[in-house]
Amino acid sequence: MPFTFQFGGSSAFGGGFNPESFQGANPNPRPRKPRKPRRAMGSAFSRTVTNLLVTLVFGLVYFYLELPALNLHAEEFYVFVFLLCAVYCVCAVFTSGFQTDGGVTGYFHFVRKQCAIPFLAVLLLIATLALGALSSWVVLRAGSYSKLLSIQSGDFTAEVEEISYDQIPMLDADSAAQLGTRKLGELADMVSQFEILPTYTQINYQGRPVRVTSLRYGDLIKWFTNRGDGLPAYIIIDMVSQEAEVVRLPEGMKYTIAEHFGRNLYRHLRFRYPTMMFDELVFEIDEEGTPYWVCPRIVRTIGLFGGVDVRGAVLVNAVTGESEYYEQVPSWVDRLYSYDIIMQQYDFYGMYHNGFLNSIFGQKDVTVTTDGWNYIAIDDDVYMYTGVTSVTSDQSNIGFILSNQRTKETKFYPCAGATENSAKASAESQVQQMRYEATFPLLLNIAGQPSYFMALKGADGLVKMFAMVNVQQYDVVSTGSTVAECETNYRQTLAHRGLIAAGEQAPAAGNAQEQEGVVAEIRSAVIGGDTHYYVRMENSLGYLDFNASEVPLAVLLDVRDHIRYTFVLEGAEFPEHGIVPATGFEYIDWDN
Repeated sequence: MPFTFQFGGSSAFGGGFNPESFQGANPNPRPRKPRKPRRAMGSAFSRTVTNLLVTLVFGLVYFYLELPALNLHAEEFYVFVFLLCAVYCVCAVFTSGFQTDGGVTGYFHFVRKQCAIPFLAVLLLIATLALGALSSWVVLRAGSYSKLLSIQSGDFTAEVEEISYDQIPMLDADSAAQLGTRKLGELADMVSQFEILPTYTQINYQGRPVRVTSLRYGDLIKWFTNRGDGLPAYIIIDMVSQEAEVVRLPEGMKYTIAEHFGRNLYRHLRFRYPTMMFDELVFEIDEEGTPYWVCPRIVRTIGLFGGVDVRGAVLVNAVTGESEYYEQVPSWVDRLYSYDIIMQQYDFYGMYHNGFLNSIFGQKDVTVTTDGWNYIAIDDDVYMYTGVTSVTSDQSNIGFILSNQRTKETKFYPCAGATENSAKASAESQVQQMRYEATFPLLLNIAGQPSYFMALKGADGLVKMFAMVNVQQYDVVSTGSTVAECETNYRQTLAHRGLIAAGEQAPAAGNAQEQEGVVAEIRSAVIGGDTHYYVRMENSLGYLDFNASEVPLAVLLDVRDHIRYTFVLEGAEFPEHGIVPATGFEYIDWDN
């Protein structure tokens, strides 16, 4: 039957939609039964107790898992309280039976009546957050932010002594991690059960720059099978000799960040210091080799949430779990202030020491730190180094800062020159055919010249060569297969450019030696414009390297001359084959 449209009272669309015009429609739908309101659970007192118990259980579980600091200066504290209020309100609605009249408005009044105290608590917290954020706002407190870090100016070459090459750290964090992993792989009794914690800490240990880290369990099953004895060892990487050592402990470490449940270091700290806020926890060892966790205490010094600083630390014995808070940490602690806190505080100083408006308009004397940092050992303390550049340009540095990581004593050294990235590119260009990659530079005083020192790594991640770049003139670059050779070449380049006096010698290293003997053979070669005389003594297969520009008398040497000479070794003994730098000699009378 064809479908037709008609207009009028009997049409399908006349006067509106008529459901009776469709076959199968139900002209008398059955009305739905009204939903019965839920009854409240017990008395008002019992409902309140139930709500409080549920909220308490939730709070304990959340606190155990998330470990928020119970401190008004901690943002996570507000999240914790908000969640407790929300849980209580949800429980109150359920236990009260959703009894409400008047639609949305009535429902709102019902919830407010059941949750009056949580509502007030939330409103109070919101007001506290708003006032705290306002009191910490950098626009209003720029002067306070600029004073977080006390800056003194210094003379780098006068205040920072030259370091002998046998004290220069040669490894970066990645290279140290590779050595540690390789060393652990040699230990059959450990490699199947444990891994190395990737957070290496650079410290001074018994007068040597080293990186240390703890072991961790391979997985949860291996934790169950080994937790009784704890972690049996930690790793020490010598930054100079590039040697890795696994230090086995008489009793295993049971309190680390790799533990679980009550022995987890974060949980161990939170239960004992519930109100303290902590920065990153770092692994260190004291001078006797006892493993500790250094847990810097964070404080907010501007308003409620601004001005992050460190005030003392909790030291936790990794073996026993014994802990103590120190306002002034012991001198063996090397790392209290993290690099990011120091750099952030300097950036506040550089941006706002002339006021907030100046940081936006005009930007007179506005400076920031560069994108990178490194560490240098000075007088048994570890200093963090980073460059400083103008906010309007990152092509060159105007100076750099050195900051003591234990005391936060910071000095700014004015020295216009290349950025660290420019120095890296300059060093890499010297060996571009080998495609070596430079590590982030270390700042050294070489012959009174601020100088970048960096390792050059191959594709396998291992150190292949070394480079030195002058900070002020970054086209002054020298490389070498050893640090001693690199320093010798660098000093020669400095002398050729007139930056130091010709023949200026490096400071004697701890393994400088003096011997005497008879010259058996002399060879010569011109390297970098200088004549080098390679002298072999009788009863020796190795050669002494006399640079004629530094030791002019070397041109007069003859076979059979009896001389007393000085040289510097990188190892413990004179090599059977090879070349070592010689720093001078004198003739010995045959008759004497």
